[in-house]
Amino acid sequence: MPLYMDIHSIDPETPWEDIAKAHWEDEKIQGDYSVEYKKYWFNRDCGKLFCLVEAPNEEAAHCVHDHAHGLVAEKLIEVHPDLIDGFLGNTGVNEGGAALIPGATDPTQRDCGVRTVLFTDIANSTEMTSRFGNRATMAMLSVHDGIVRNALRANGGREVKHTGDGIMAAFLSAADAVRFACRVQQAFTAHNEPGPEFPVMVRIGISSGEPVEQGNDLFGSTVQLAARLCSQADPGHILVSNTVTDLCDDDDLKFGEARELLLKGFDGEIAAHAVELTC
Repeated sequence: MPLYMDIHSIDPETPWEDIAKAHWEDEKIQGDYSVEYKKYWFNRDCGKLFCLVEAPNEEAAHCVHDHAHGLVAEKLIEVHPDLIDGFLGNTGVNEGGAALIPGATDPTQRDCGVRTVLFTDIANSTEMTSRFGNRATMAMLSVHDGIVRNALRANGGREVKHTGDGIMAAFLSAADAVRFACRVQQAFTAHNEPGPEFPVMVRIGISSGEPVEQGNDLFGSTVQLAARLCSQADPGHILVSNTVTDLCDDDDLKFGEARELLLKGFDGEIAAHAVELTC
């Protein structure tokens, strides 16, 4: 059965108890429509509520909300289960149906759904393959994948997918994503110091956002922005969005001055910051 995520605009001051009551009302009648509202995320900062629902079609999902309490979603998108787990993690829920932070056991540790998305990309991989053949590609990929995956396990990140020349990952914390990126770049620098036959230079882009943004896709513009920033970063460097710097209040993380970039698919100039590799 298809899996959907819906999005509601909601008063940020709405009590959690009221949201739980609405979820319980859904549960009372959802069986009549062969629907299951699995969990929800409430982002108070932006006044958005996201519900994950399994339903035979969009109309059935809408009908449950409409008949249970009248709070019909403004948008409903079909999502792939692997993407949900990749971005948000296989989160548990409390008795009110609210998604918990992955790994949390305290029912008050509710997950607001915001994630930081990161892309890595091996620089000059096409040129190296053209000059040295597939042997160079496989050698660089082996080093890249090992360093990145080891760092993900050590820094609380989740691999969403392999992109061919890099990896897409998701983090609960923007600061953790930036620290991960710094440590990855430092590891590549250490790998390249002895002068290997095929040195590996990687660019990294990072953005943060809600589950559904400006597009009919899970983490739509957040993913697109991270990918665009990655493509604009110099080899060996990290570019992050303004949102990432706003979410990082750690003294050990340093960012360069904002620079305005024109990025494909985005209107106007987008502010981006380079990360100072001292973290």
